[in-house]
Amino acid sequence: MKSFTVTGMSCAACGSRVEKAVLALEGVKSCAVNVLSGSMTVDGEASAPDVIRAVENAGYAAAEAKDGSRLRDEDLYRNFRALKRRFVSSLLLLLPLLYLSMGHDMFSLPAPDFLVESHAGHALEMVLALLVMIVNTQVFVRGFGSLLRFAPNMDSLVALGSAVSFLWSCREFFADPSLHEAADGQCLYFESAAMILTFVALGKMLEERAKATTVSAVTRLAEMMPEIATAVRDGKEARIPAEELKRGEIFLVRPGETVPADGVIVSGQTSVNEAALTGESMPSDRGPGDEICAATVNLTGLIRCQAVGTGADTVFSRLVRMVKEASESKAPVARIADRVAGIFVPAVMLISFVTFCAWSYLGAEPGVALSFAVAVLVISCPCALGLATPAAIMAGCGISAKHGILFKNAQALEQAGKIRVAAFDKTGTLTRGLAEVARIVPAEGISRKELVAVACGLEHYSNHPAAAAVRRLEAEGGYEILAPESLEELPGRGVCATLEDQTLRGGSLRFIRDHVRISDTETEKIRHQASLGRSLILFARNDSYLGMIALTDQIREDASFGIQMLKKNGIRTVMISGDLQASAQAVAQSVGIDETVAGVKPDGKAEILLELKKNGPVAMIGDGVNDAPALAASDVSFAMRSGTDIASDAADVVLMNSRISDVFAAVRISRATLRVIYQNLFWAFAYNVACIPLAAGVFSQTLGWHPDPAIAAAAMSLSSICVVTNALRLNFMRFADWNNSKTLNKEDKKMNETEKKIQKTIAIEGMMCAHCEAHVRKALEALDGVESAQASHDSGSAVATLSHEVDDSALKQAVEQAGYTVTAIR
Repeated sequence: MKSFTVTGMSCAACGSRVEKAVLALEGVKSCAVNVLSGSMTVDGEASAPDVIRAVENAGYAAAEAKDGSRLRDEDLYRNFRALKRRFVSSLLLLLPLLYLSMGHDMFSLPAPDFLVESHAGHALEMVLALLVMIVNTQVFVRGFGSLLRFAPNMDSLVALGSAVSFLWSCREFFADPSLHEAADGQCLYFESAAMILTFVALGKMLEERAKATTVSAVTRLAEMMPEIATAVRDGKEARIPAEELKRGEIFLVRPGETVPADGVIVSGQTSVNEAALTGESMPSDRGPGDEICAATVNLTGLIRCQAVGTGADTVFSRLVRMVKEASESKAPVARIADRVAGIFVPAVMLISFVTFCAWSYLGAEPGVALSFAVAVLVISCPCALGLATPAAIMAGCGISAKHGILFKNAQALEQAGKIRVAAFDKTGTLTRGLAEVARIVPAEGISRKELVAVACGLEHYSNHPAAAAVRRLEAEGGYEILAPESLEELPGRGVCATLEDQTLRGGSLRFIRDHVRISDTETEKIRHQASLGRSLILFARNDSYLGMIALTDQIREDASFGIQMLKKNGIRTVMISGDLQASAQAVAQSVGIDETVAGVKPDGKAEILLELKKNGPVAMIGDGVNDAPALAASDVSFAMRSGTDIASDAADVVLMNSRISDVFAAVRISRATLRVIYQNLFWAFAYNVACIPLAAGVFSQTLGWHPDPAIAAAAMSLSSICVVTNALRLNFMRFADWNNSKTLNKEDKKMNETEKKIQKTIAIEGMMCAHCEAHVRKALEALDGVESAQASHDSGSAVATLSHEVDDSALKQAVEQAGYTVTAIR
């Protein structure tokens, strides 16, 4: 896909004309023109020179957009400053013209006698109007140029309206130099010709400023990248342009500096602000071996890094490119405006001609008929139609990027707000894909400390992902960790070690059973833990079974809240997992998922999505390679940034913070953007439908009002400003700040407060039945500060929800007084 910048476009008709010209080229599959940003994306085999030539033949200028090029505020506002100069010059010429034409007659302002209703006064009016037209030469060059190519646009309407008013006035002036407002109805329109151009210049200036503000929400992302990097070359520091930094080079980042490239920290410890990538301002600690991304800010320490991604190959550059492409793409809803824009200007010109003929036929003086015709030309506004969708899309993409939500195209932005079903993968999506200890189950006659000492000694040097969860038990303290003399990892089975004359083993049930006998009682315990969907690591010493540690996947902190928010807004939630039914159901129940489908293979996920689509548009949220087919099959797909590159490539939306709650934030942004688009389209259509008949004089007899061309020009300018300003409202809305009173109703706040209450998990031994659970719950809830408690003899734990901090010793004492043993509190 190639990107181009296009200059000279002024309205939706211009964009439609450019699209038609490029689509006519052989090999072009699709073309999307964004009038707002003056950009164009072309997909196909056509060469860049051919595309540029086609645009130039259509009457516009084009150039290929370069990767990594920066668009600064000064570039965004350059056109605004040029229009401001044009408006000020036009206004300075218009004021004396209005003083001459209306000041004396309408307001009895003093004026020299030789200029009042005289040949000299009218001649001066003509000169001033001509000077205003010269200042606005571009309008006539573009307008009449488009007419000659049979592709009229908004400039054509303005140029025609102003030129016809001026030429008619010149005809009347030279026919009778003393005539200004004769009784027979003939009149001069020099002030109208100038006012049309001045009001249009004012409208364009304000519109350009609003457009620049909208565009800068996206382009300002690129400015977060530093221009200078400190590279280490030949043992010396060298300050070089950041784009010259090469992969594999060592570079330094001092406290307060922005990281110039993706890299791996070689030496140094620091905290990093990753707000540019994730929208989160909370710092993250980094040390040797940790990855660091470009555009993040080094907060505390000096670090040396090795570059692994530079220039356009950094994560941040891809992020900016993704946002830019999304903001420049077209949403399906924009097709309505595109179809209308293609015939709008010719239709307005035809209506203007019919208006002139109709009033002339009804007996109106030529000057009056002309006034109605010119009013029709200048009051119509194809600009509002052209800006209605891209202004909102660009604002929506910009605000979502600030919140760490990246829409890859406008279609995804539109579709996200329409979803009726949200399908989630389990591992790595609803859960972190990071194991944690759920239950420690020593064998009969073996103490907890003895089992943990053996387990930590065996798993301390293991690279298996589950071993990390066991090693975290060491942090609890109080265990005498064994140090094996030799250790051997057996892939797919477990680990074996020797300590003095003892042989220690840890691993799967099959591995342990090959070496020791497990009693029926212990086997039943193993079956029970397995039925809960937990991963089990069993341990043995010589020929004795020591017990097991049951592991579970950590559920994301915001998963329950995010699911509840989706459900509250009428979106059905489904979990599709390849895990066992027990494991999947446990996660689904804890986060509040409506429906669970377990034991599904990767290709089967896509088939399930096709079934779900019968209930409406479906979103798929995943993170791994196995989710890619399902992501591609959904109506709109979300991928966690913490997942694989394949999932991110296949998805329509990337969640940079890897938060489930951001799925709902994306839905809200989409819905808000769609509302703005519909509001803009309604305004654009309603304005034209109402104002064109008004300008044509259809209601002049009823209202007793004659539309002045100058007032019509002011109304046309105002309509475009309203459309862009309405889109800017998106920048002031909050979508991901769940504590903000403007974005949450009272019920949402209550739910959020519940999420934020303190919860402590208490590991308890001795609970055997539902009666034990009730005793523990009653003992805990009797404590001051414990709002509620839930106990489970299956998991051997209780969860206490606290209104304020309660000391661990008080919780332990309450449980032990009830007759049970507390082994840990988290």
